[in-house]
Amino acid sequence: MESAKGQAVEGQPAPDFELPDDQGNIVRLRDLRGQTVVLYMYPKDQTPGCTAQACDFRDNLARIQAAGAVVLGLSPDSVASHKRFKEKYGLTFPLLSDEGGAVASRYGAWVQKSLFGRKFMGIERSTFIIDGDGILRKAFRKVKVRGHVDQVLRALEEIV
Repeated sequence: MESAKGQAVEGQPAPDFELPDDQGNIVRLRDLRGQTVVLYMYPKDQTPGCTAQACDFRDNLARIQAAGAVVLGLSPDSVASHKRFKEKYGLTFPLLSDEGGAVASRYGAWVQKSLFGRKFMGIERSTFIIDGDGILRKAFRKVKVRGHVDQVLRALEEIV
């Protein structure tokens, strides 16, 4: 369920999605029922902040899995871009291609941004923890990269 502002709401069902991953395979949220999902949304492959964030999730993946969760990254980049990004940095979790930002929009993470006076739509760095029943349990918005994975791990301890 989404709020009137188009944001996914904690305690409500998470918006379902069906997106291609970095290998072109279709990933559906509903197919992950029974598992806790950490869905992190980031603006762009190969950029410094997004690379640091992806590598932090990669480096802590065993801890996240030990907490009973799977990780999915999502950005508006293409499948081919995700494949290159994943291979370059040895990322060990799927990257989902949300070209056009439809899924990010349903979660309230597709926002108007401004860079050098130019306005455009893009992803606001956000992370969503979805429980095994498909309920959005935690939404982190306007995420700062440094220390974020530790925030996610603390939240998982409370949820799982």
